Amino acid sequence: MRVQMLGLCRFSYLGLRGYQVEHDSIAARRAYLYDPARLERRWLWFTTVALPGWLAQTDPDFTLVVMTGPDLPQPWLDRLHDLCARLPQLRLSLVAPMEYHLQACRAAVAPHVDGTAQVIGHFRHDDDDAVAIDYVARTRADFARVAPLWQQHGRLSLDYGRGLMVEARSGQLKMTPRICHNMGVALTIFLPPEAQQTALDFNHTRLAQWMPGVQISEPLMFLRSIHADSDSGDMGPGLPWQPEEGGLNRLLRERFDLRRGDLARLARQLA
Repeated sequence: MRVQMLGLCRFSYLGLRGYQVEHDSIAARRAYLYDPARLERRWLWFTTVALPGWLAQTDPDFTLVVMTGPDLPQPWLDRLHDLCARLPQLRLSLVAPMEYHLQACRAAVAPHVDGTAQVIGHFRHDDDDAVAIDYVARTRADFARVAPLWQQHGRLSLDYGRGLMVEARSGQLKMTPRICHNMGVALTIFLPPEAQQTALDFNHTRLAQWMPGVQISEPLMFLRSIHADSDSGDMGPGLPWQPEEGGLNRLLRERFDLRRGDLARLARQLA
């Protein structure tokens, strides 16, 4: 069964809905999202934290749509153009502001759906989070194990629950190992190719309302960032897990192609 892995990453997309930080007008949201200092911080998170894992995927057969507005200020718009031109898995989608966020997300993703695939593995990815370098490969392999459940219902979620919460506050870096349920990162929604929805159509905290779900708690699969610009600034519910002594640095390198020193330096830059 051929599965297309298709993700959406919103980079300061200008729309009135779809975020926890609310604004009264499009002008107020534009001023907030397009503030140059904020955009530079988002770019640092994106390039330092999010990109390495995607560049190092052991299965390169995936598409990540980077969604932003056509009026994203320079130099960030040119940076995204250059980045997506160099990396075949990244597709830049410029979507004009829409009042209804789900409609905008569908407009960004729809042109990239492979109609020849039998299943589309939709995922969302925030520009400051990371997935492990084998996320795509493991998702395909684990979906094959539970494919009969998808065939029965036509919808299925597959969630990797073991992650690291990375907090950058006051120039300090703190990492907390957590096992979470449907956090949103490293979570895949499997739908038929003719479906209109994307991963954003389904509130990740209430997935059981719409579909059966499978959670896999090993291995370490995601890194979630928490900082002053986070749309949601807390860890949420979860369970602790304990890596082996001195193992976090190794896990960062092996699972995410990240270095602790780079994360610490980023935290200092953002102070």
